[in-house]
This record gives sequence, C-alpha cells and structure tokens, in this order.
Amino acid sequence: MLDNPKDHENLRKNVEIEFKKNQYEKYKLKALEYVNNKEKAKVLLKDAMNKSKNVTNKGPLGEIWDKVQLLFSLLRDWISGTYKEIPLNSITMVIIGLIYFVVPLDIIPDWIPGIGVIDDAFILGLVIKQIANDLEDYEIWKKLLNKNKNTREE
Repeated sequence: MLDNPKDHENLRKNVEIEFKKNQYEKYKLKALEYVNNKEKAKVLLKDAMNKSKNVTNKGPLGEIWDKVQLLFSLLRDWISGTYKEIPLNSITMVIIGLIYFVVPLDIIPDWIPGIGVIDDAFILGLVIKQIANDLEDYEIWKKLLNKNKNTREE
C-alpha cells in the first residue's frame, strides 16, 4: 500500500510519463476504431460499466466517480445519436480513457490490491480535465433534457 502522499505523487508522475511516452498514440489509434464503429463502442461501454460495478474499493476512483459515470452517460448518448454536440477530439479522449480503464494489464495491473486502479483513476482524471468544458455542456444538456421530459410527463 502507498500510505505516504509523496509516494502517491511519485506514482502519479510515473504513470503520466509512461502513458505519454509509450501509450497515448497507441490508444488514440485504437480509439479512432471505436469512433468509426459505434457497435464496437457499445461493447467498450458495456465492458467499462461492468468493470465499474466490480470495483468494490474505489480508492482513488472515488474522487472522480460521479464524473466517470457522466463519461459513461455521454458515450451512451453519443453512440445512440441522442447527443451530437461533442467534438471529435473530446469523444476520442473519452474512448481513450475507457479503453485504458477496461484493459487489465496497463501500467499498474488492476489485480494489485490497493493500487491497481491508481493509474486508471489518473488517466480518467486526465480525460475529465481535458474535456471539462465539453463535459459541463453535456451535463447541462442532460439536465435540460430530463427537465423537459419530466415536464411533458406531468
């Protein structure tokens, strides 16, 4: 376990360097396959949602859990064509993050107790930070959609 905050920071920096150095381009090319094949994107979403159900100790994911759920919702609405206002670069980033999340053998293998999801949380956190404005726009759109839906039902 990493009890010292300095250890967490060093691990975070190492994950960031490793991802940038070796993984980003590989994941981006893979993500573009999903962007161009919504059936494949559906499978990715299903896998990510299933994995999230199995994460019993959210640890570092707990801090961003609500935003991760929003990423799932965003991708679901993009796949269905309900939400079209997301730029290609942003949906690609979402897919990169979810591919990384579902791959069990990444920089820190998921099966390592206590630290296996640190790199997943870091990468998803980067995605969330990178597309923050688009995610906020989506969240506002989703709330308005639900509000209009509830108004019609009354």
